[in-house]
Amino acid sequence: MKSYRNILIFIVVAQFFCTSLWFAGNGIITQLIAQFELSKDALAYLTSSVQFGFITGTLLYALLTITDRFSPSKVFMISAFCGAFFNLGVIWDGNSLATLLVFRFLTGFFLAGIYPVGMKIATDYFDKGLGKSLGFLVGALVVGTAFPHLLSDILTDFSWEIVLISTSILATIGGLLIFLFVPDGPFRKAGQQLDLSAIFRVFKNKPFRSAAFGYFGHMWELYTFWAFVPILLKTYTDIHSIENISISSLSFYIIAVGGIACVIGGYLSERFGTKQTAFTALFLSAICSLIVPFSFAISSFPIFLVFLFFWSMVVIADSPLFSTLVAQNAVAEIKGSALTIVNCIGFSITIISILILNQLSTMTSSLYIYSLMAIGPILGLMALKKGN
Repeated sequence: MKSYRNILIFIVVAQFFCTSLWFAGNGIITQLIAQFELSKDALAYLTSSVQFGFITGTLLYALLTITDRFSPSKVFMISAFCGAFFNLGVIWDGNSLATLLVFRFLTGFFLAGIYPVGMKIATDYFDKGLGKSLGFLVGALVVGTAFPHLLSDILTDFSWEIVLISTSILATIGGLLIFLFVPDGPFRKAGQQLDLSAIFRVFKNKPFRSAAFGYFGHMWELYTFWAFVPILLKTYTDIHSIENISISSLSFYIIAVGGIACVIGGYLSERFGTKQTAFTALFLSAICSLIVPFSFAISSFPIFLVFLFFWSMVVIADSPLFSTLVAQNAVAEIKGSALTIVNCIGFSITIISILILNQLSTMTSSLYIYSLMAIGPILGLMALKKGN
């Protein structure tokens, strides 16, 4: 594994650069609403559009077994270039909500060739210590996802278009890094022909199903939490009349700290076991979801922030561990497709949870609606228990 340390660094940096495309629209949502005269609920629609694009992309990539039949490094690069291109489409002056949704959809579509393909590349290099390696990789995804919030805050004196241009440049560089410095790994077993049944066969394996359904429960909560971090902060500051707070900057730090948790989780999994570590993180995030309505009563803003930071860490710490369990329980020749289809289903679930919570937030001011995020982790814990 030591001989591939530089390879891991390139994969991690490329993953960070490319996944900055994910929430590029979220980081400048206020400016987009003003620029294109959008409704206030545009955040949920734009976020869901990216997710839907990612789902469509992962489904197509999986059905055609693209990452198993073709060089993952080349797939990653082409996807990064295309994602960067469509990300820039948001800058077009003639945009409406419909065209913005299309551009965000297409960006999400090509993210399907970045996130799961990056994990596939890692599994082709790291047979042992996979949990720790994927911990670094998903950690890069977390920081990359949060990065547009920080960019928006840093570039506040510049036009909002700079955030989109910057993330597209980073994605292009990320694609080149993989293509130039990360050839196909030594543990890669290429699929020789199109196999449309591959994504159905993987679920016949009980340990695979257990890991996959645990991941699905985790995903119900994860992206909804990320999407609503700015709203949680805004709600708290409004309740307690706190002013002069940078929501964008705080959102970045809260989400990004999860990257550290992914790395820590990877190391802990080597001592306590991948499945047990994932179970513990999922349990703790379920508790956070259940008690979040009561956290708004905390009079101390720093304590409230500590709670959000902790939640952000446990909500993502199990993600690379579930991916490790999925990869370890999939047939080598269709491992890329297995990872991709699990991502496809998982991100389909995120759309449902985000839209449900967004709709409820427009119907009621009750803070108890946030506890609905606990449904996923609870069901995920049950799935992990049944897999024993």
